[in-house]
Amino acid sequence: MQALHVNVAPLRVLMVILALASAPAVAQQEKIDPAVLTEGFLAAHPDLRWRAEGVRSYERKDYAVALAEFRRAAYHGDKPAQAMIAEMYWNGVGVEVDRPLAYAWMDIAAERLYHDFLVRREGMWSALDEAQQRDALVRGQPLMAEYGDDAAKPRLEKILRRESRRATGSRVGYVGNLTIVPFTGPLAGTGMTLTGEEYFAPKYWQPEKYWELQDTIWKAPLKGRVRVGEVENVPPASAPPKDDKDR
Repeated sequence: MQALHVNVAPLRVLMVILALASAPAVAQQEKIDPAVLTEGFLAAHPDLRWRAEGVRSYERKDYAVALAEFRRAAYHGDKPAQAMIAEMYWNGVGVEVDRPLAYAWMDIAAERLYHDFLVRREGMWSALDEAQQRDALVRGQPLMAEYGDDAAKPRLEKILRRESRRATGSRVGYVGNLTIVPFTGPLAGTGMTLTGEEYFAPKYWQPEKYWELQDTIWKAPLKGRVRVGEVENVPPASAPPKDDKDR
């Protein structure tokens, strides 16, 4: 007899990221207010922008475009996008299966020790044979040099600082009584507005605060995931002894 074994299956991270990153919210509502996600905001946050674009392309099954867009997000330090790339290579979604390369990408995604990416990385490693492990380590070095936090974080930080100054017209970033009228994003056309303090909250624009926000969103284990793993052979269960009243 065969039974489905529920465990940590290879597509868990991919499906969780798709659920969290799908429009209109590219992050969890309790962490990033969807109202701020205007085109201008996303232009200043290429990590979020290109992850969201990648998810839309992925859902259209335009996998080549999705991979390119995830790489753009990954270039700006987006760990979920890096994990998506890893899963695409691991499962051969739009590309040839390349598990050493998949591990190398997941190693970068797990760099900040975010729980789910870390667990997935270790699962990938244990599934590789010795030759594949050696290959993954060699190929991972140039990827880490280009996409790891030491290189990627400064790229995004530069954009955040520049766009914050440009939007407020001040080098100190003072927003005062500024009112934001969204012409794009969830509030577009509703007549609702945002205060400058809401739109330019430090957690969105100050690099240190922004990284803290990302840590808060991704570090804890993500919940609400059910995955079905490989089919397992399970010996037939012996019939339970009959109760006296059934005899």
